[in-house]
Amino acid sequence: MEKTYRVNDIFYSLQGEGHNAGRAAVFVRFSGCNLHCSFCDTDFSHFETLTAQEIIRRMQTLIPQGAEKPIVVLTGGEPTLQADAALLDAIHAARFPFIAMESNGTKEPPANLDWLTVSPKENVRVRRCNELKVLYNGTNEPSDGGIQADYYYLQPLDTGRAQKNEDILEHCVRYIKAHPRWRLSLQTHKLIGIK
Repeated sequence: MEKTYRVNDIFYSLQGEGHNAGRAAVFVRFSGCNLHCSFCDTDFSHFETLTAQEIIRRMQTLIPQGAEKPIVVLTGGEPTLQADAALLDAIHAARFPFIAMESNGTKEPPANLDWLTVSPKENVRVRRCNELKVLYNGTNEPSDGGIQADYYYLQPLDTGRAQKNEDILEHCVRYIKAHPRWRLSLQTHKLIGIK
């Protein structure tokens, strides 16, 4: 029996945050997570059970006729709970050139991944990634948690309250000016009103 994956959503947009912000991307959002963060914006109660080939067919239907294939972003939930080397091999075989994953770092990703973003919360096991993205609430002292990364990003926490968000952003900018190893990551998809 062919392996299946619980998929919350598959959509085509622009990567909204971090190092690959602004790049065209097909997002595969997996359902389910091993953490329960209060600020999570994903509804895990709705999902489809799909094979790797069904996922790829859905991805391909989203790309305009004749367009180059974009990057693929595996997200969630927590994609390392489901995405495996076989799925990544199938996506690469379908000629998608670059697969990125957004993870909480609690589980090692498949080795055939092209880019790993870790946004640590608790129980982090990953010690190396391409991009470390720390959510910043304006009061906590940002920490890399001992994780080695090519790039370090602070992302202001979106509280849903405009004035609070403005205050957090101000603190975030001030922190980065004092600690220039960090870079600012904004959720540009929210700023320009896309998914």
